[in-house]
Amino acid sequence: MIFYLFVIVVLLFLSFAVLWALSPAKIKPVLNENGKPPPNSLSEKIHVPINGFPMGFFIQSKDINNPVLLFLHGGPGLPEYFITEQYPTGLENDFTMVWWDQRGAGLSYSPNIPPASMTVEQFIEDTVAVSNYLRQRFHKDKIYLMAHSGGSFFGIQAAARYPDLFYAYIGMGQMTYQLKSEMLAYVYMLEQYRANGNQSMLKKLQKAAPTLEGPLPRAYDLIRDDAMHALGFGTTRDMLSIVSGVFFPSWLSPQLTLTEKINLWRGKIFSRNTLRDTMFATDLTQQVRRLNLPVYFLVGKYDYTCSYQLAKEYLNSIDAPVKGFYTFENSAHSPFFEEPQRVRLILQEDVIHASNLLADKY
Repeated sequence: MIFYLFVIVVLLFLSFAVLWALSPAKIKPVLNENGKPPPNSLSEKIHVPINGFPMGFFIQSKDINNPVLLFLHGGPGLPEYFITEQYPTGLENDFTMVWWDQRGAGLSYSPNIPPASMTVEQFIEDTVAVSNYLRQRFHKDKIYLMAHSGGSFFGIQAAARYPDLFYAYIGMGQMTYQLKSEMLAYVYMLEQYRANGNQSMLKKLQKAAPTLEGPLPRAYDLIRDDAMHALGFGTTRDMLSIVSGVFFPSWLSPQLTLTEKINLWRGKIFSRNTLRDTMFATDLTQQVRRLNLPVYFLVGKYDYTCSYQLAKEYLNSIDAPVKGFYTFENSAHSPFFEEPQRVRLILQEDVIHASNLLADKY
């Protein structure tokens, strides 16, 4: 028994040592075609006081004179900057790209954050405060706001309330009414697992049936991501496991310290427990119906995490001066990871010029 305990202790020590070595927190520079940082480039990891708490950012830019693009990550509580190490977006070449870890998440996690402060209103006010900080720091009248998945729940509300802060709102994997989206995904998953003969997953889904009333059943919540990713309509089309595609890469990121990696997942759990039920139960299609700025939805054809069809119907119902819906034929939930060149083209040609020439025609 003592020998086995010794082996376990040694293995734990070695694992910790390996993770420590893989966590130098060395920030990746922005480089030009010659492999050198351009004169006006920026690549930094910083903390800034926002509404009483220090919040963390990765900011990358090939030229800080470029427009500023603030990104609201999904989850709730799952920053996405580290995923760009596997799926580079290239957005830092066109914008001063701001990857903000929202309250209670990643670089912005702290055990001192009161759970009572994790509210929709607080997240909207945090978004406003961050936007004003960026406007002042980079000397911009307005910035662009891009939100993904869970971040789009707060992003579209912030854009609707404070249109004077933003040139445009870009929703990707846009949330609408998430409980309804989950039901559509559930029905589709049953069809797919019946068709491919996976009786084990089919029985698990049937036993854990979600409903449109109240929070999602815990049993369904536990298998949802696995079931979606195995069918190729989770985070990306080629990411068949959330563990191998997100969890393990987060621990391998050289740009995070070991403490930051631990806090990434502490923040994910904390944010989920304080925010998710409210986010899923809110019908944005009834709550946000008009935006006084250009609105763009970039949605993967295979997105069942946040329903493609519901997003399309939602944008049709929104009153806005300019609207554009863009179907990504080879994407699931994350077009900027899956088809980054087309995302950049849309931003360069349509969003920057407040037009919708490249949008779907329907």
